Amino acid sequence: MKKITSLSIAIIFSIGTILFINGCAATETVTAKSGAQIWGENCLRCHNAPDPVDYSDAQWETVGMHMKQRVNNLTETEINKVVEFLQSAN
Repeated sequence: MKKITSLSIAIIFSIGTILFINGCAATETVTAKSGAQIWGENCLRCHNAPDPVDYSDAQWETVGMHMKQRVNNLTETEINKVVEFLQSAN
């Protein structure tokens, strides 16, 4: 009985690890999106974003760092793309 339980736990752990690793990988669809697309699809859901020219490049960098702490559904790469998009307006 112990062998079956140990084997079951090992299998469940392996499957969980695989799902976790695959879940963290960015899909091609996500990585192909521009910062403007990501900004339009995500940032505007929660609030009315200011005009990109309202802040300097350094200020957008700070906003990006702040949003990394608050947003759960975006990767660091996606947030960096949004910051680059907003900085390009200046």
